[in-house]
Amino acid sequence: MLLRMQIRSGMEREFERTWFQVGRAVTDHPANLGQWLSRSEEEEGVYYIVSDWADERRFREFEHSEGHLAHRTRLHPFRSGGSMTTMRVVYAMTGAGTGL
Repeated sequence: MLLRMQIRSGMEREFERTWFQVGRAVTDHPANLGQWLSRSEEEEGVYYIVSDWADERRFREFEHSEGHLAHRTRLHPFRSGGSMTTMRVVYAMTGAGTGL
């Protein structure tokens, strides 16, 4: 799952801290394989969240859960826009630099 979030100007650092604080709401779910927060180098206030799940069905279960609602409620005040895309990995290749 890829989530693009536009964060209100001046709230970026607080958003990052809050995202990290509530991150366990996602990663504690048994079907979650990990998640990553990245900040755009090209667009002011734009963040990307990649969240990896065992399958889409269990992601959707989490998406409609009370735990996720609480997570979204804490992050909502920072958000001025965004979009979400689900996808399936076709190939995964590990780079040589991962052993450094």
